[in-house]
Amino acid sequence: MKTNEQIEESIRKKFHKELFSRFAKAINTYELLKEGDKVAVCISGGKDSMLMAKLFQELKRHNKFPFELVFLCMDPGYSPANRRAIEENAKQMQIPLTIFESEIFDTVYDIESNPCYLCARMRRGYLYSRAKELGCNKIALGHHYDDVIETILMGMLYGGQVQTMMPKLHSTNFEGMELIRPLYLIRESDICHWRDYNELQFLRCACRFTETCATVREDGSSESKRMEIKHLIAAMRQTNPYVESNIFKSVENVNLSTIIAYKKDGERHHFLEEY
Repeated sequence: MKTNEQIEESIRKKFHKELFSRFAKAINTYELLKEGDKVAVCISGGKDSMLMAKLFQELKRHNKFPFELVFLCMDPGYSPANRRAIEENAKQMQIPLTIFESEIFDTVYDIESNPCYLCARMRRGYLYSRAKELGCNKIALGHHYDDVIETILMGMLYGGQVQTMMPKLHSTNFEGMELIRPLYLIRESDICHWRDYNELQFLRCACRFTETCATVREDGSSESKRMEIKHLIAAMRQTNPYVESNIFKSVENVNLSTIIAYKKDGERHHFLEEY
């Protein structure tokens, strides 16, 4: 592992275009950060959230307007080795973690039907709650560009719906709180390149029940289905190098006059209403 100074220099120089510029672009494009915000940067211990923390630290150094950061890490019942790995990486990278415990893993242990979905929902609730206690008005999660386009296809092929992972959301259960995704425009391959260049080793999955999996997704989707989508996109890219950007743009260029039906604010509308 390289020193923290070398890691930060790589963000400023070698990976500036791929990482920091796209991070800043997402924040500006989707208005993710405003003056006076206090953001809980949620750390899971994986490559995405740890990079997000370093990008926020770099942004803070530019400090065009005042905002505050809390690097919030929830221990839902990690094994001692996983907990130690998170703490050691954070210390090496000079990320001042605020760690709190919960018993989520114990709660979902006996759940047979989609425990990952329940776990993800509970984790988000705990993060919102603790962030609000700390005076934060936003939580930041480390979902990236590839998560977005995979979610679009997952919804279409397995959910029968057109939807996307939004760059920001108002919380429905915690008044005044927002969820933001500042890695929204960053490619996973660039995150992996940054990780490997700096000789970093992060947790792939800290769940004590599925420690061989690549990740536990916020939307609760199974790894096998998401990997199918990854492979599908990779296969399509062989004949269409623009396939990823086209998937992403598809939810920016929705023509409602060619849609049979759609939902808005929970109400369903049909094209025959205005035919």
